[in-house]
Amino acid sequence: MHPVLIEFGFIKIFTYGLLVASGFLAGILLAAHLGKKEGISPQQIIDLCFYILISALVGARLMYIVVEYRFFIAHPLEVFKFWKGGLVYYGGLIMASVVAVWYMRKHAMPVWPMADIIAPALALGQGIGRWGCFFAGCCYGRKTDVPWAIVFTDPRSLAPLGVPLHPTQIYLSLNALVIFGILVWLYHRKTFDGQVIWTYGVLYSIGRFVIEYFRNDDRGFVIQDVLSTSQFVGIFVLVVSIFMLVMLRRRQMPLSSRKF
Repeated sequence: MHPVLIEFGFIKIFTYGLLVASGFLAGILLAAHLGKKEGISPQQIIDLCFYILISALVGARLMYIVVEYRFFIAHPLEVFKFWKGGLVYYGGLIMASVVAVWYMRKHAMPVWPMADIIAPALALGQGIGRWGCFFAGCCYGRKTDVPWAIVFTDPRSLAPLGVPLHPTQIYLSLNALVIFGILVWLYHRKTFDGQVIWTYGVLYSIGRFVIEYFRNDDRGFVIQDVLSTSQFVGIFVLVVSIFMLVMLRRRQMPLSSRKF
């Protein structure tokens, strides 16, 4: 593919970084749009998303560093070159969730209604950003002979060259975009606050768990070649998401009583 989109002298624009940034921007615009329809100031949404963006990048990078610690011990300066690829989604999700809850409580914003606004935006941004993985060659798949296999040829790609591979980056993107469509539909039909964000947790963890079996990049394993780090975290996310859906449904949080 094309890890570097534009190169002019010492100036390089990495495709990965551009698409990840585009995904974040699309997500922020969608969240601001949904928030405005709910009577929330777009500026509040943008401020919240800024904190989510920074914490997500830091968390995703930190988890990648932990998983690939041997490489970074040998190449410490590579820690800061996140635009070249190397983010673990669950790391970003966990840190962003913690920071988002802290920010919303600090500014007296209702957590679950806001989370339901963020959820579709999160899925949309992820669906776009995963194409950055595709162009960079990270998160690559196993060798395969399926008709839709892809072959990487750019020597700067992170994927093995000249070998037909499962396009797992595209699988991940399509998974996120399907989830996005479901969440948008659910958002306008939800019966309690928190239903959308925890439905995202259920759908994403299941989709990611399955897609992990088609991947072949170095991403860390809890049980070698059986259960990857992301699958292990995904099981935890799935259990928590189901629990929260049941608990919040029982509480039947009134949609008409929230204040912003």
